[in-house]
Amino acid sequence: MTSQPHNTTNQNLHHLLPTGWKKQVAFWLQEDTPSFDYGGFVVGETEQVAVLYGKAPGVLAGVPFFEEVFRQVNCTVEWMLPEGAEFDPGPTGKKEVARVRGAARNILMGERPALNMLARASGIATRSRRLLELKDKNKWNGVIAGTRKTTPGFRIVEKYAMLVGGVDTHRVDLSSMIMLKDNHIWASGSITQAVRKARSVGGFALKIEVECRSEAEADEAIEAGADIIMLDNFNGAEIGQAAKRLKERWGGKRSFLIEGSGGLTEQNVAEYFAPGNVKQLTNSRAYPI
Repeated sequence: MTSQPHNTTNQNLHHLLPTGWKKQVAFWLQEDTPSFDYGGFVVGETEQVAVLYGKAPGVLAGVPFFEEVFRQVNCTVEWMLPEGAEFDPGPTGKKEVARVRGAARNILMGERPALNMLARASGIATRSRRLLELKDKNKWNGVIAGTRKTTPGFRIVEKYAMLVGGVDTHRVDLSSMIMLKDNHIWASGSITQAVRKARSVGGFALKIEVECRSEAEADEAIEAGADIIMLDNFNGAEIGQAAKRLKERWGGKRSFLIEGSGGLTEQNVAEYFAPGNVKQLTNSRAYPI
């Protein structure tokens, strides 16, 4: 069984990739074959076809990276599913996803880096899609987003997979947005001073987000001019009530976005869907570790 890709994946997401992303793929191959390929010597140059099967329900993600791995070892890939498609192995226990053609030693050289990446990316996209479906089921009009808690050296794949799954990437790196957490505030002396200093260098182009552990901290952040108020580690009931009170106090005086973060799972995320109050939920557990 296969469904069509989510709308997000109909936008040629591979066009987002930066100019140097193929160097990262080359590093994966170099890491796995730093010197002699002894197994490749054994199997030789016979032309072969390898079939990729999906053996558990999921969302296909990581297509451009998979293709580039095999392009660099002189193989070709034929896809049976489009990126972003949901698939189910059904009663046979396996669903044909792709075919790779090339010399036996080349297929085996690219196999492990390609499969490791595709499994990771598809797992992230699958988890992201499930969260998105929960959001839609509960008719919540806010945003589900990830965090910067990605695997070092693998961030571009993981953030890409989130987009394939249909959720927001949040900030991609330290240069994408200014987020002031407890350590920034402690080092600056106060939320107000931290926001003022951040604004002096970020200007009007970068949003400033402040992590708040109480409504009092949220009030100070709003007064200081923060664009996004992150209510950290509030449970579902708490965040809905706090968001409502903040909007009542500051409505018409300040413009800001309320974000909930911390401890979100597929099992409890529905509790955070407070209509009209919380506009963004950040979920560091979108990544299956």
